[in-house]
Amino acid sequence: QVQLVESGGGLVQPGGSLRLSCAASGSVFSINVMGWYRQAPGKEREMVADISTRGTTNYADSVQGRFTISRDNAKNMLYLQMNSLKPEDTAVYYCYAARWGSPSPDYWGQGTQVTVSS
Repeated sequence: QVQLVESGGGLVQPGGSLRLSCAASGSVFSINVMGWYRQAPGKEREMVADISTRGTTNYADSVQGRFTISRDNAKNMLYLQMNSLKPEDTAVYYCYAARWGSPSPDYWGQGTQVTVSS
């Protein structure tokens, strides 16, 4: 089992920045891909960004060029640097992890709220 704990959410004005963190513990050796999903009220959960153990990244078109995903494998940490935030980025952000060979997330964090509003 893997446990994921997010932190760093909050309220920020449009154009501002936030950095989300996700701490992984447990059987972290089994993890390949880690990433972030988000879910806004009344909307389906959507993938934001992911990163493999080797550092290969993927981003949703809506955040490309504004968000940067990174991970520190030595510290078992995942990060999401969010710049130029927009009101439509408001959502609960969830950290996830997928085991080697798994086509979908296997573990989820509890979520952290990000609100972009003036």
